[in-house]
Amino acid sequence: MLTVDACLRAGNDLPGDSARRDAEILLTHVLGKPRSWLYAWPDAQLTPAQAARYAALLARRRAGEPVAYLIGEREFWSLPLRVTDATLIPRPETETLVEWALSLPLPHDASVLDLGTGTGAIAIALAVERAGWQLTALDCCSAALAVAEDNIARLCPGRVRCLQSDWFAALQGTRHALIVSNPPYVESNSPWLAQGDVRFEPVGALVAGEQGLDDLAQLCLAAPAHLLAGGWLLLEHGHQQGAAVRQLLRESGFESVATRCDLAGRERVTGGCWHAD
Repeated sequence: MLTVDACLRAGNDLPGDSARRDAEILLTHVLGKPRSWLYAWPDAQLTPAQAARYAALLARRRAGEPVAYLIGEREFWSLPLRVTDATLIPRPETETLVEWALSLPLPHDASVLDLGTGTGAIAIALAVERAGWQLTALDCCSAALAVAEDNIARLCPGRVRCLQSDWFAALQGTRHALIVSNPPYVESNSPWLAQGDVRFEPVGALVAGEQGLDDLAQLCLAAPAHLLAGGWLLLEHGHQQGAAVRQLLRESGFESVATRCDLAGRERVTGGCWHAD
C-alpha cells in the first residue's frame, strides 16, 4: 500500500519548477484533504482506488497537462475558479488589471464590460469587490461562457450578466464606464505556444495574428463607441507589447494612456480614458 509520503516522492519527476507543489495539489485533490494533512499524516495509506487515480493524474501531468485542468480548478483573486480546456487558465498577472480597475474613480453603480471573459475571472473579482457595479461578461465561445456562468453562480450569484458575443457584436447602443479585457495577444509563430501548459490551452484564446496585436487593435478602435465620456479601457497584453498598445490607444483618441507592470516588473496592462468630443 502506498503511503502519503511515498506518493509525494513519486511526483519528484514532474515537469516544471514546482514538482513538489504539483504533487501536493494532485494528492490533496484525490484525498479530499488539505495540504497540512499530508505532512501531519505522512504514513497514512491510500486505498487502491486512490492510488490508481493519483498515478493516472501523475502520468497526465508528466505528459504536460496543466494541473488546473487535471483538478478542474485554479485560484484567482483568492477565489476558486472552475476551469476546463475550453478556457484559458487564470494567471496572477491578470490581477494587475483587476487592481487598476478597482483604483479608478468610477461611480458606485458603474456599468462595466469584461470582453472575452473565459472563466469569468476578471468580472467575478470585480463583482466581489464592488457590489454596486453593473457587470456584463462576454465571450464568443459557448463552452467558455458556460464555465463563466457556473463560476458566477457559485461565487457571486446574480451579480454578472453573461452574453455570447464576438467582442461588441451583441451590444447595441450601450455605453459603459469601464471596459476590461484579457484578449488573445500571442504571435502566431511564437515558440511559447509549444511550451508548458500553453500547449493544452485553446489556441483561439491565445493567438492574434502575426504580431499578436490583431484583437488589441480591434478593441482600441471599437471601444470608444461603447464608452461613456470619461470611461476607461484597460487591456492586458504581452510584456513586449506595451509601446504598441499605447500607440494604438492614442491613435484611437484615448487620453491619460499609461501602462502598469505585473509583480515581475513586466509591462502587462495598458489603458486609457475616453473623452468624447
